[in-house]
Amino acid sequence: MQTGPGHRAAPAPARRPHRRADLAAFLRSRRERITPEDVGMPPGPRRRTPGLRREEVAQLAGVGVTWYTWLEQGRPINASPQVLDAVARTLRLDAAERGHLYRLADLPDAAVPPQADTLPPEVRQIIDGMLPQPVSVVNDRGDVLVSNTAYDALFPTLRDAPPGERNTLWQIFTLPDCCNPLADLDREGPEHVAVFRHRYSRHKDEPAWRDFVRRLRAESPRFALLWDRQDVALPGPCDKVLRHAAVGEFRIRTTGFELTASPGVRMIVYTPADAESRERVAWLADHPEAAELVRAHAHGRRGVPA
Repeated sequence: MQTGPGHRAAPAPARRPHRRADLAAFLRSRRERITPEDVGMPPGPRRRTPGLRREEVAQLAGVGVTWYTWLEQGRPINASPQVLDAVARTLRLDAAERGHLYRLADLPDAAVPPQADTLPPEVRQIIDGMLPQPVSVVNDRGDVLVSNTAYDALFPTLRDAPPGERNTLWQIFTLPDCCNPLADLDREGPEHVAVFRHRYSRHKDEPAWRDFVRRLRAESPRFALLWDRQDVALPGPCDKVLRHAAVGEFRIRTTGFELTASPGVRMIVYTPADAESRERVAWLADHPEAAELVRAHAHGRRGVPA
């Protein structure tokens, strides 16, 4: 990777000049914590400062030495997401550090959203330990990052959904009515969209969010109609009437808990509202073959407008 159009010298956004100094300090601190041995390089002659040299970071990232030096000096140059990705990999940044780097470089749109493999390892153990309670972990957009088997039994089409569609809003607005887990989408759909708009307002400048809305509008006329209403609502506990082909309708209350170790991520706990609902949820958890039937039926009916 060589210096080129993706990272040519250009004026940085004038509205955030302080970020350049913060960016310089952050890059230096991350560089100084990595030794040559960490990246398979010989230690070389005696070093005046700890960690890698600037030219070594540039070499490993495949960028020009002058360009990287300017970046670390806080000079007003632009950087493409691809180049910052290379620098982030070289400096072994984790998800939080990578997002911080993008924000300091005035590229918040490129920040990597939380993914399943970036969650603390104990999250899976926690939600599995809550069985038979259905539990999922989702990001701000509603992408399901991880779930336990009881949740998978309630929402069987989510488990094997392709990337970009393992999302609660996408599922309820694109599944055919016969397979939709919401018993009354006309009643509950507007609230889902209004809460989503509340979250969207914090991410509306991010291309991934705009693309999600564009795709869902094209896929679901019902969502497009609700989205155009401009309604907004705060998130909170929610009572739902769900249905499943194998057991019929049951009532659920959802409660969300923010994960402090993963900003923008929350755990959603699904609590049956009455004894009959508890029995039906427990039966679904004990009969995974019922979920397979719903998946097969929904797959065959895809394309029916939601």
